[in-house]
Amino acid sequence: MDPVSGQLAGGIGLGLFAVLIGAGGIAAAIRTRRRREHIAATYGATGGIVYTVVQAGCSAVLLLAGLGLVVLALVLRR
Repeated sequence: MDPVSGQLAGGIGLGLFAVLIGAGGIAAAIRTRRRREHIAATYGATGGIVYTVVQAGCSAVLLLAGLGLVVLALVLRR
């Protein structure tokens, strides 16, 4: 097995961090929706399902970008 260079480790680490933040964002969107649906007036006033969809969508993009960064680092490994 070849030793891991600093650049490769950095790319993989940054990608895994982005995946972690993206997954956390999706979990937070779901948790926020569940908490706010018990108070209908507040939930509707704060954007309702639109807010949840936008937050989860942005987090999903971050998660996919992190996975892409990890794959790119592994593919371009020298």
